[in-house]
Amino acid sequence: MGDAEIKDYLLSTDEEFRKLVEQHHSYDDQLDKLTHKPFLSEEERLLETVLKKKKLALKDQMQARIVRAQMAARAH
Repeated sequence: MGDAEIKDYLLSTDEEFRKLVEQHHSYDDQLDKLTHKPFLSEEERLLETVLKKKKLALKDQMQARIVRAQMAARAH
């Protein structure tokens, strides 16, 4: 199974993976709003940094779940 197939499988069977994806999209939307502003306040720049770090952490968690699912699929 490829990454896309694994992601589809996890989205349909793993509630936690779905939550991670939804939160990742939420952070992405928030970052998109910030990047379209002509000027960011100090607070908004801090928020941007925090969102980027949280988004990256979620991506790492999602990738770890994908790798585990691939290993499990190969074991069967």
